[in-house]
Amino acid sequence: MKLRSLLLTTVLAAAGLLPAGAAARPNVVFILCDDLGYGDVKCFNPEGKIATPQMDAIAARGMRFTDAHTSSSVCTPTRYGVMTGRYNWRSKLQNGVLGGLSPRLIEPGRLTIASFLKSEGYATACIGKWHLGMDWVKLPGKDVTELGIEKPDQVRNVDYDQPITNGPNSVGFDYYFGISASLDMVPYCFIENDRVAQSPTATLKLPMNKGGKESWTREGPGSPGFDGAAVLPELTRRAVQYVHTQAEAKKPFFLYLPLASPHTPIMPSKEWQGRSGLNLYADFVMETDDAIGQVAAALKEKGIDENTLLIVTSDNGCSPSADYPALAARGHNPSAAWRGTKADIYEGGHRVPYLVQWPAVVKPGTSYAHPVCLVDLTATCADALGVKLPGNAAEDSVSLLPALKGQDSPVREAVVHHSITGAFSIRQGSWKLELCPGSGGWSDPRPGQEDTGAARVQLYDLSVDPTETKNVQAEQPEVVERLKKLLEKYVANGRSTPGEAQPNTVEPDILKGAKAVPTARKKPQKNVGA
Repeated sequence: MKLRSLLLTTVLAAAGLLPAGAAARPNVVFILCDDLGYGDVKCFNPEGKIATPQMDAIAARGMRFTDAHTSSSVCTPTRYGVMTGRYNWRSKLQNGVLGGLSPRLIEPGRLTIASFLKSEGYATACIGKWHLGMDWVKLPGKDVTELGIEKPDQVRNVDYDQPITNGPNSVGFDYYFGISASLDMVPYCFIENDRVAQSPTATLKLPMNKGGKESWTREGPGSPGFDGAAVLPELTRRAVQYVHTQAEAKKPFFLYLPLASPHTPIMPSKEWQGRSGLNLYADFVMETDDAIGQVAAALKEKGIDENTLLIVTSDNGCSPSADYPALAARGHNPSAAWRGTKADIYEGGHRVPYLVQWPAVVKPGTSYAHPVCLVDLTATCADALGVKLPGNAAEDSVSLLPALKGQDSPVREAVVHHSITGAFSIRQGSWKLELCPGSGGWSDPRPGQEDTGAARVQLYDLSVDPTETKNVQAEQPEVVERLKKLLEKYVANGRSTPGEAQPNTVEPDILKGAKAVPTARKKPQKNVGA
């Protein structure tokens, strides 16, 4: 593939068809925020009350995607899609998220964006929250949950001093530094490549919302002195350092920077506490924005920003842990005008901010208003390099390069979404079919708490009903059937893009969310950690 890419580049350069100032292979920096809401970024929500000058500046220098989505409304499955270019529900994980001790989720031999770019001559690094599983050495006779968060009695079932296998280094990353899962999950320690940076010999728990209502993260092993508030600054420092190092190496690089913020525990650094004038979550968003700005500044300082594809987005919508009522009292909605939150099948669960800066290709201050998905990273990079992907890889990934070059028409046929409980939705044009009677997640009505007699499916026309309040499934049965058949086709083919049919790792049940019989409303459940 490298030879073919280089030959194509030579031909294009000779014909004068490369974008002005563009090198053969752009650097790629993909920053994935954790639980950042669409409405938390000022350039996406002018009515928002949180200052995000760094992301706003990236928007001014590049392109805003105003209809961008994650394939899932929670952490792990979205990350699977980003890495593989494949919808998360094709994997073994059919609902929920992994824990910090869960084994590797990505199938052996599957192409990832990291292994693809590495094969094209890129240096590759992941700095941040992994949350896709890695294989710890289990103690004799002990076990950990495979497809879920480890139980309290399992947190010491592994030998933390032994090398870790099947982590980020096994899927194409030359270098890894970060944490194994969310910062509210064990172990509370940094990992560098295949070893913990400091043995987690202490027992720790972190305040979920420092200064707010007292609650704590899961208790378990942690490195002595590990400080949750120091995680974002350390990840930022190392990311900036990596940019500097790679700029001097004169070799194209891929930096995947999955931040652990502003996910719980909501722990902004002391210097950022109180800066927003809203609450601690808003402070954390501002510190996250500043971290993004530091990485962007490093690219400019080293003179490599012109031909660096910089993408900034989020893994799902904002969590209820941000305290929506308190923020609403001050005029801020993390979901902007969209219904729902993280975990939901509603727009607030999976519609996310998505920014692209690439001066060599993307015109400044532009926007794209058609649906795209985070799984599109792999096909976009392959298209930018002029490389054809194997038929058994990135089966749901669509290139965004036409949009980045100014094409104002849809690049996708449809987008499929998945909630924390495994409920499905498919969106085509303005029509959105949801195969469940409620939110499928944490918002009202929660699964099993819908009104008796509620329709088992929901259909909304987002062009006239963006807040998903008028279910028109009864009036539009032909649209329901058409979208359902399209989803069935995507499942049966093992792909949603043209090409030879592929097997799913697990055959999903697309009607799972619609099968549960609604019952009378019950007392709201406590949010499941994710």
